[in-house]
Amino acid sequence: MNKKSIITILAIIILPLLAFWGLSWNKDATALADSNLPQIIKFSSSMCLECKEVEKIFNEIMPKYKDKVSYTAIVVDSRKDMNNKLIKKYNITLVPTVVMLDSNGKECKRFEGAAEKEEYEEVIKGLK
Repeated sequence: MNKKSIITILAIIILPLLAFWGLSWNKDATALADSNLPQIIKFSSSMCLECKEVEKIFNEIMPKYKDKVSYTAIVVDSRKDMNNKLIKKYNITLVPTVVMLDSNGKECKRFEGAAEKEEYEEVIKGLK
């Protein structure tokens, strides 16, 4: 076997493995941003109607609080996403779920299912 054949065979074996590893790597946030700000973590699915309602609400209210609160959205659309460390840490069993943390990282409020805009804003205003 010549050198060119060996390189071709290795490329046939290695390139698909690298592609698989690169595509299957979970790119979702597994840790929250380091900040002294209170944090909001929203867990949702693109196939969930309630999640879409909650997304609209947060798209509307978060610009007002962008300097006061850190916001992270986690999309859970497949079994692979269930390996996300935040899902396990906060014991997320349904979507939508919104977890609100104070600046020390302590959970202050949890919304499971959709809530009214005013309810979210009331809690956000009280986060310290």
